[in-house]
Amino acid sequence: MSSNLTTSAKSLSGKRSDFRIDVQRGLWIVPPERMKAKREWRVPLARESLQLLKSVVRYDTYVFPSPRGKSLSNMALLQLMRRMQVDAVPHGFRSSFTDWCAETQHFPHEVREMALAHAVGSKVELAYRRGDMVEKRRELAQTWATFATSKIRQARAVA
Repeated sequence: MSSNLTTSAKSLSGKRSDFRIDVQRGLWIVPPERMKAKREWRVPLARESLQLLKSVVRYDTYVFPSPRGKSLSNMALLQLMRRMQVDAVPHGFRSSFTDWCAETQHFPHEVREMALAHAVGSKVELAYRRGDMVEKRRELAQTWATFATSKIRQARAVA
């Protein structure tokens, strides 16, 4: 759950490891065939995400396997949240990220949308945009992860 929360990735993106995790550069690289837009997606990882990934035993296919060593089902994260009595759904992490960013931060709209792996701009803009703003997205990812994990710590302190 933490990996999805701190990266603003979709839950399906976060459960497989048929992508590269470059710990040295702090990047998770999702191959084009796993992406809706069929373009490689470089996800800058916040310190919290890197710490979590370093603590996970590496498996051949899955970063977070099911108890039987298979892929987690699409419902696994939702079921976990229900057992934890979290009144939310996994996709709500992305929605919360969007609202937080728009209402409390000063990151450009393009950076926020690119963090969500959304195509930004007209066809002409997309044809000319060669970069992926990874360093600006890294700053956003760290700011978001710091905020989100502070809320988790506050909730644990109250419980």
